[in-house]
Amino acid sequence: MKKEKIHLEYLLNATSKNILWGAISTPTGLEDWFADKVVSDDRIVEFHWGKTEQREAEIIAIRAFSFIRFRWLDDENERDYFEIKMTYNELTSDYVLEITDFAEPDEVDDMKELWESQVAKLRRTCGF
Repeated sequence: MKKEKIHLEYLLNATSKNILWGAISTPTGLEDWFADKVVSDDRIVEFHWGKTEQREAEIIAIRAFSFIRFRWLDDENERDYFEIKMTYNELTSDYVLEITDFAEPDEVDDMKELWESQVAKLRRTCGF
């Protein structure tokens, strides 16, 4: 079954591009809101949740202070990815966090809910 592409946007009251970029692109930053433990070996990143769940992803594209794109290594479709992108709105002086992900058609709502809770945690931990 073909997965559906999901695109979500979250307005963040972030004042520092360095803090936001660190939160979405470094193991330490990702551990604050995305996973319990993150281990990076240059291009391959291990994400751990709880004591048993673990997935590995490859960083397939990155542009500093712009976006990071991962591909799950266990994903059957090599074209599927998830991307976390930050853009700056000069009119409002706010950052927008854009999430692109893929999910099975019957899991789209659950995936959106999961990202919603993860971004809420990001806002709390970073003060956005």
